[in-house]
Amino acid sequence: MDTFQEATNAEETLDPPDWAEVGSLSHRILDDAIVYLKDVRDRPVWRGMPAEVRAFFGAPLPRSPAPAADVYDDVARNLMPYPMGNVHPRFWSWYMGSSNFTGALGDFLAAIQGSNLGGGNQAAGLMDSQVVNWMKEMVGFPTSASGTLVSGGSMANIIGLTVARNVKAGVDVRERGVGAIPRPLRYYASDQVHSCHRKAMELLGLGNRALRRIPTDAGLRIDIAALKAAIAEDRAAGFKPACVIGTAGTVNTGAVDDLQALASVAGEEDLWFHVDGCIGALIAIAPESRSLVAGIERADSIALDPHKWLHAPFEAGCALVRDASAHRNTFAVTPEYLESTPRGLASGEWLHDYGLQTSRGFRALKIWMALKEHGVEKFGRLIDQNIAQARYLTGLIEAEPALELMAPTTINIVSFRHRLAGASEERLKAFNTEIMLRLQEEGIAALSDTTVHGRHCLRVAIANHRTRRDDLDLVVGEMLRLGREIEAATPA
Repeated sequence: MDTFQEATNAEETLDPPDWAEVGSLSHRILDDAIVYLKDVRDRPVWRGMPAEVRAFFGAPLPRSPAPAADVYDDVARNLMPYPMGNVHPRFWSWYMGSSNFTGALGDFLAAIQGSNLGGGNQAAGLMDSQVVNWMKEMVGFPTSASGTLVSGGSMANIIGLTVARNVKAGVDVRERGVGAIPRPLRYYASDQVHSCHRKAMELLGLGNRALRRIPTDAGLRIDIAALKAAIAEDRAAGFKPACVIGTAGTVNTGAVDDLQALASVAGEEDLWFHVDGCIGALIAIAPESRSLVAGIERADSIALDPHKWLHAPFEAGCALVRDASAHRNTFAVTPEYLESTPRGLASGEWLHDYGLQTSRGFRALKIWMALKEHGVEKFGRLIDQNIAQARYLTGLIEAEPALELMAPTTINIVSFRHRLAGASEERLKAFNTEIMLRLQEEGIAALSDTTVHGRHCLRVAIANHRTRRDDLDLVVGEMLRLGREIEAATPA
């Protein structure tokens, strides 16, 4: 009995010994968080970490406890001042949303509730399905379609392309594997398609060569005539054309493929029509710009990202599939320990039947709360605002002789560079890269670079609800200043 009592007394928990103390610390953290976002414009977009901060992250595994307040002090001192910067109004490097405070509270509450969204009869599961239904409504999908929240665009595309493979394979791929497919499958996308599609081809066992990159027109959209010719050529060579991928917003320039034309080609050629809408699918909710993605509602599957233009805190992606049965049949597995029951916790829908994860985080709450607070119409106006800001920046570039637009501005991505008289392409690349790096290092703005039509350029992707036109005026002025300084310091 004494031994049993000793064991009972030794039992531990991760709950705090003093709830009042942890409540005080939590209020301090919340107050700091409010200031962090309220004053974000006053801080550098990005800054390098000093050596002592880098060294902090090399500390060994903690073996003994530390006060929670000290742990938070470490976070406040070594983590919070050195972000990627995408919540800042002048972060335009890569295509990321800028988060929102209500969504962050949603993430906190989701973590407190702690639900596993693999499924089951629980409120979180119903909210997850409700958010997916809202996504379907946003892009014009029927209520009978299915969908699943995932980590982001790469996974959302993998979901759609996997369903396409299984539907078009002509054999039971889940049972027999890709080696049993009688004719090798072919997928088609523009030469501007995101790199995640190559990863998908490799993951699906089809290989990179199964994805034919089709040339693009002057607007960097997939060339429809070239697409039709490639399909005919592959059929004649014994391949099976299976899927065409339309891009609603390319990562390089924001070009939007002619989705109506692609939907028609897919129908005529008996192809699965997948839309990679991770950048631009949600333009469908923008009152002034929604015509840019007309035809997206005709897709068989769509990938989109609430953590971009719905500004959900990372991470939150969504895959939608028109044929709910095809979607479920691609992923559903029911082991004996996950069988449904007529009542109780296991009587709800198993959400893991629609994707790769059995355990899933509660991503829906942060999206749900922000949509309820602001309404979808405001998010649509913010999308139009970003597109208008990109056109404003384009106008500034076109009016400035020292700058050069490198591709048409379709949505919210502007590709351009600083000119340098008589310079080779190699020197132009080095010159513009140096401007980009100094903008980052001085904390002014975060741009990225890319290559368009074989020429290096800088890239501004405006997907930020905090950006103002004054920010764009500022970055153009700073680019011109840096250009003069670098040119003056460079030997002739």
